[in-house]
Amino acid sequence: MEFTHFDDRGNAWMVDVGSKADTQREAVARGSIFMSRQCLSQVLEGSMRKGDVLGVARVAGIMGAKKCSDLIPLCHLLNLTKLSLDFEILEERCEIQAVCTARTTGKTGVEMEALTGVSVALLTVYDMCKAVDKSMEIGSIYLEKKTGGKSGEYQNPGHAAKRGQT
Repeated sequence: MEFTHFDDRGNAWMVDVGSKADTQREAVARGSIFMSRQCLSQVLEGSMRKGDVLGVARVAGIMGAKKCSDLIPLCHLLNLTKLSLDFEILEERCEIQAVCTARTTGKTGVEMEALTGVSVALLTVYDMCKAVDKSMEIGSIYLEKKTGGKSGEYQNPGHAAKRGQT
């Protein structure tokens, strides 16, 4: 495997994608935060003192994805055509899953933007709920799928099976 983020002397650099063709690209990332039943109840009831937890986390995740190239040193600045951030509540597990979809037409993929969106959204949930539950756990942040580019489609095989997808 060729490491494209290093020059011939081993120095880190931003990959030159100038000669690549523009293609439609999409990435979906997912992650979870686990919390106490009391905390989850307050989130769902909208009674958290800091306000609408999921609404604020949605906006934060979208904003975070838009700033990806400012946060990840060798990430390209992308012209994003879509960013969405949704939540799935698994009450029996006291789990909130964040799902970020990022889309662009360009020369490089949007996986990092989707992963950043999920991460920032989950950190925002933690920040807004920490007064009620400091033991929350954030985890299992992963790329669920991506399309476009030279490598084509990718579906995360380990997580697709867990979610009942084929």
